[in-house]
Amino acid sequence: MTGQTKRVLITGAGGFIGGFLVAEALSRGYETWAAVRATTNRRFLTDERIRFIELDFTNPDTLRDTLNRHIEQHGTWHAVVHNLGLTKATNYLEFEQVNFGYLRSLVETLRELNALPENFLLMSSLSVMGPGDEVNYTPFKPTDVPLPNTRYGTSKLKAETFLQSQPDLGWTIFRCTGVYGPHERDYYLMLKSIKTGFDFTVGFKRQMLTFIYVRDLAEAVFNAIERGPLRKAYFISEPRGYTQAEFRKLACRMLNKRFVIPVKCPLWVVNAVCHAAQWIANITSRPSTLNPDKYHILKQRNWLCDTSDAQRDFGFNPKYDLERGLTETIEWYRAAGWL
Repeated sequence: MTGQTKRVLITGAGGFIGGFLVAEALSRGYETWAAVRATTNRRFLTDERIRFIELDFTNPDTLRDTLNRHIEQHGTWHAVVHNLGLTKATNYLEFEQVNFGYLRSLVETLRELNALPENFLLMSSLSVMGPGDEVNYTPFKPTDVPLPNTRYGTSKLKAETFLQSQPDLGWTIFRCTGVYGPHERDYYLMLKSIKTGFDFTVGFKRQMLTFIYVRDLAEAVFNAIERGPLRKAYFISEPRGYTQAEFRKLACRMLNKRFVIPVKCPLWVVNAVCHAAQWIANITSRPSTLNPDKYHILKQRNWLCDTSDAQRDFGFNPKYDLERGLTETIEWYRAAGWL
């Protein structure tokens, strides 16, 4: 990066992916602004070069005042990485409010303040595509029409559609597959289960899984930003898929487990458990990891996707395959005392 130092705003900076986005931005010399809430845990945001801004998306007037003060004092951001999102909720309105509503509020407020960035990158999800081809396992293609079958995927697609409708905004969309790496918790639970000797899988039909290591994702984000607004949606994944057995085999070797019992749960059992968990979540008003939305995600057999557009347009070429990524991730879990 040459010339003046460029400023980037990263929303959702306190989350798993956000911390790595912040680190990548700093490594490239950006003036890096981490958008957080007052209650955000900053355990992984300790670099003294990080500049923090507290944004309250629940209050439009407060959001506008905060952004206005920032712009008057520090200038506009050259790029925004909107990484803020909700992956579990008790109802669709929560998904829509956070995944779509907060995005719209940010864009419209920046426009009102005449502060739209040169490039706005939205972290979306492969879930916008729906179940795909579960007969021939054809990878999702950029020309495929999104048909989400989850509330989460629907809210993400609504955010994408809004962004694509903004004629005065340079945008790029990343449809990410399963993101894993140090201090991520969902895949950690899978690894913890395998370490105890059990690998729980859903359904009996072959499932093709795809992954992207978080450091590769962070690098791809800024490679795309530095190519300028691309005005396209990209699938972001390691170029190959894995079966659950392949994942288990890699994990066993790294965890020094000689014997693990694969436990296959029938779909109807998983469906019943997810609905029961949702019922409890509705009563307690606390979202559950297992819910009907999650059931559709667990049920999906084909997560393969075509990343050729990303390879061509901004040189997307993941450095980490699953073996290398899991090795580094498990080393971190061990050092942190998680495993």
